Amino acid sequence: MRKKKLLLSLLLILLCAASVSLFLDTSPSVEAVREDLSEHILRFHVLANSDSEEDQALKLQVKSAVLEYLEQEIPQDADLKETKDLIRSRWNAIHDLAVSVITAAGKDYPVSLYLEPWYFPTKTYGDLTFPCGTYDAFRIVIGEGEGQNWWCVLYPSLCFVDSTYSVVPDESKARLGAILKEDTYDALRGQNAESDTKPKISFRLFEFFSSLF
Repeated sequence: MRKKKLLLSLLLILLCAASVSLFLDTSPSVEAVREDLSEHILRFHVLANSDSEEDQALKLQVKSAVLEYLEQEIPQDADLKETKDLIRSRWNAIHDLAVSVITAAGKDYPVSLYLEPWYFPTKTYGDLTFPCGTYDAFRIVIGEGEGQNWWCVLYPSLCFVDSTYSVVPDESKARLGAILKEDTYDALRGQNAESDTKPKISFRLFEFFSSLF
């Protein structure tokens, strides 16, 4: 399992790097989109102990509990730095909350928290497609961390406790658009003026390989 995931990770990284050359004739380039995004967003990542049905369900329980807690603790007008600082200041409380959810489910998995740059494959969130690349992320790893992950954009808040990604509310998209360059936001929505087809094809290719995890 680990060897397979390592090979898939290497493949995704190679595809991600190749995208730069594929889009040199577009505006903005995928590299420019990634750079703008990485400077302005914080992703939330919860990794399950394994891919068993029980562990995957537990992952979602931890995710929901932590999101509900952060929603209460993080002011709506908090900027990126304030969001990160607040997470750091609530580090032990978040850890204990995750452990309590796991214990209540009859498991004794350890929990590890990280606030660090992390590589993500291309993912679609509602009608927004985020290109692969390294982003700052608040990560919760349950147990061995060998299972599939759950992710969302924590800042600006695009996370939803019900994990429904079919529609991103206009208010949330407006917050995202307000902190990104216009070209970056248009690219996320697949509205590149110079090339409306290539970015979508590339992003979907990455998403296909990402689904293999």
